[in-house]
Amino acid sequence: MAGQETGERIGALLDELAQQAGPEARDTADELVRCLVEFYGEGLARAVRLLRAAPDGADPLAVLTADELVGDLLILHDLHPEDTATRVGRALDKVRPYLGSHAGDVEVAGLDMEAAGGPTLRLRLRGSCDGCPSSTQTVRWTIEEAVARIAPEVEHIEVEGMAEENPGPALLQILPHRPDDVPGDPAASAGAGDAARWYTLGPRALPLGERATGVTDVAGRTLLLVRLPGQLYAYRDRCPVCAASLAPAVLDGELLRCAGCAAEFDVHRAGRGERAHLEPVPLLEEDGSVRVALPGELLGAGP
Repeated sequence: MAGQETGERIGALLDELAQQAGPEARDTADELVRCLVEFYGEGLARAVRLLRAAPDGADPLAVLTADELVGDLLILHDLHPEDTATRVGRALDKVRPYLGSHAGDVEVAGLDMEAAGGPTLRLRLRGSCDGCPSSTQTVRWTIEEAVARIAPEVEHIEVEGMAEENPGPALLQILPHRPDDVPGDPAASAGAGDAARWYTLGPRALPLGERATGVTDVAGRTLLLVRLPGQLYAYRDRCPVCAASLAPAVLDGELLRCAGCAAEFDVHRAGRGERAHLEPVPLLEEDGSVRVALPGELLGAGP
């Protein structure tokens, strides 16, 4: 159908809706059409910019699929050159460095695109989290975010194999949500099954150097960032032993020593300590961008 004919057909349908459901429904439908036009318009504009800026000899599809918005449009219309399983694999590759800090790994146990409730991904965690509920939760948020960004058509994720030391539920249900698309009040208290809200950190918020720490404010919460060679970590800025800020803490190798009580925590192993455990914050670092997630309970908690 030509563009003019499509436009005329949309107009006729909107008029029909107004007659059947009233002017309020027509206004809502008009807004929906405007949003769709803006969405596709931005996608087309971005595709043109990307192709014009691409170096000579670059694969046009590779250029387009590297962009999240354009890639999503290609997925929506079944034009993406990579199938869902391939993109899920890439998403999990992005989170494996983070999972390593929780002494864990993840593998695909199954992918059912024809499941009754919608496309469902089944994952298996191995050796993850050492029974720590906060570590389990941060792993959950991180997997959720990575899959939602690269394979948004996956509607449900089921995770097998929780921490071996913790005989909890056999399956952990994850419902993917895109950034800034989380239902409900992000500042409200949330349970373990609710989604987190992701935030992008600017360059000035990041620690300088390979073994350095720094604190930054995200949505009114103070976070501690620790940079070790090859990996960046985020924790709530609060010593679980004495409740002091960890901003003046001393970094000795991979151990973080609280300046207030001298308690030590293993940064590389999800903040483990002899007396208590740091509260880890989900973090993804890719393509020069750093994003952290604040689950509802952290947004609603004290500093």
